[in-house]
Amino acid sequence: MAISVIIQRRFNETEKAAKLSPLIVKLRSLATSQPGYITGKTFRCLDCDGEYLVISTWRSVDDWNRWRDSDQRLALQKEIDDLLGESTQYRIYEPLVGGILPQF
Repeated sequence: MAISVIIQRRFNETEKAAKLSPLIVKLRSLATSQPGYITGKTFRCLDCDGEYLVISTWRSVDDWNRWRDSDQRLALQKEIDDLLGESTQYRIYEPLVGGILPQF
């Protein structure tokens, strides 16, 4: 089953946004050619300055993990985290089919 990855990045200086945007675009461009990548969207928060949110969909957690752990992605991610001065936050979600809650 496909999964969605939520990636949250925050910055507190406006000039960092100008440097951050091309790095996010590059990551997105590279992700689109990865095995298992389905789609993605990037958002800029309108009511909380300094926050970007990426929602990407992958065929499986394994596909996402391969891309997440690739040398190419890790190098770009390091540039982003160094620029922002904090670590990027990730969350992985699976859809609830028909609104049915899983058994715990």
